[in-house]
Amino acid sequence: MLPAEMIVRNDVIDKIRRVYESYGYVPIDTPVLELLPTLVGTGGDETDKLIFTLQSPEQQQIGMRYDLTVPFARIIAQYHPHEIKLPFRRYHIGPVFRADDPQPEQGRFRQFTQFDIDIAGTDTVAADAEIVAAMSGAFQAVGLSHQGSPDDPRRYFIRINNRRLVDAFLLGLGVDRPEKAKHVLRVIDKRDKLADAELIAELGDGRIDESGDKIRGVGLGEGEIRSVFEFISIGGEKRTDVLAGLEKAIRPGRERDEALSEAQLLCEHLDALGVPDGAARLDPSLARGLDYYTNTVFEGTLPHAGVGSVMGGGRYNDLVNRFLDEPIPATGASIGLDRLVTGLRNVGLGAGERESTVAVLVLAMPGVPAAESSRVAAELRANGVGAELYVGDAMGKVAKQLAFANARRMSVAVLLGEGELAEGVVSIKDLREGNMARAGITEREAYRSAGTVGQQTVPRSAVAETVKRLLATDSEPPASMEPR
Repeated sequence: MLPAEMIVRNDVIDKIRRVYESYGYVPIDTPVLELLPTLVGTGGDETDKLIFTLQSPEQQQIGMRYDLTVPFARIIAQYHPHEIKLPFRRYHIGPVFRADDPQPEQGRFRQFTQFDIDIAGTDTVAADAEIVAAMSGAFQAVGLSHQGSPDDPRRYFIRINNRRLVDAFLLGLGVDRPEKAKHVLRVIDKRDKLADAELIAELGDGRIDESGDKIRGVGLGEGEIRSVFEFISIGGEKRTDVLAGLEKAIRPGRERDEALSEAQLLCEHLDALGVPDGAARLDPSLARGLDYYTNTVFEGTLPHAGVGSVMGGGRYNDLVNRFLDEPIPATGASIGLDRLVTGLRNVGLGAGERESTVAVLVLAMPGVPAAESSRVAAELRANGVGAELYVGDAMGKVAKQLAFANARRMSVAVLLGEGELAEGVVSIKDLREGNMARAGITEREAYRSAGTVGQQTVPRSAVAETVKRLLATDSEPPASMEPR
């Protein structure tokens, strides 16, 4: 991955990290390699097929992690209660690996980066709401919005559902076997990929797919299928509207009352956290992680980015139990960083125009001892201004050094010539202003004359403050040397 793309990725990571840390999440890391039994079976048969496996020199079966959640569950089991006190909030950025077909245009790769947050050690709905609120804040931090026209390419929204709501609905429908209920949910999960006729067929007796294979049906009757479609179509501008629709759609009973109470409490927490209806909406059609999640589930989408969902998560109360004889409920969410960055680029955000982590180039001028230019660069850095000292083979050739700065889309050049050195001053050139002045000029002399536009001379002691003032007009400020 080349610098322009890495700079965008790092900017996105930094913005999201600041949001997460404001909620109290702390960083951890886990190994890329895990013993294969740690990974197998946690996400179902389909997930097991995606695990890259290898054998260690000690003849142990090893797997490469396919997400960051299973290793986190193992870490909780290993270090609780001595090193890790519950409830525990973490964030984690790291590569994961899946034996899947790459689709680079959608940000899908065999190796990709996830950015997770989790809260372990509590089953409160408040923790689920904290996850959703932090995710909404992360989307806004990278320039996305939940407001404005539905056609705004920068729009995002988070879909929320609760498995208990769906289970209560299916129970009222007479679907009381867990495996059959999961089968219904798997079909519902295909709603974005299949036509209604195909969904109806699969909920009923089954269908033939494009390859000619028979897809086993759930076996629901016509009336039951109609009820399922009515249920997953419940919507509304406000979360309370959806709750009211769900209350009518699910037959009365203890399961319904408990599920609705949990969903209602989640909505109250989201309201209290300032997460508007346009940012996070209830959607009974959301079904994900059927072998993983137990209660609340959520999914973040950029509808105009062409990359599908960029965030997903939910409550997984049983995962830690695989590694520890103690129930430790948890909830969390994961951002697919590659998908998010691709999506941001697709909607005109994070286009990767910067080729440098700084916006200032200190030139090596003819007739000036090279150490003097180094001294100017050090003075800028000491005053909180990131700066690159030119050290290439064009030292002394001003035009070539300025071309180097322009090629890397830098904003300011600092020049210390013989005359300036003798007078105790420094020349500062606003490259953006000079480029604008030359735009459209075709005559050579006029072009050369325009090259001095945006250049000023200031006392040596005022260099840093002058550069800071110029950079304050940048839409994307340069990296600062000051601590965050």
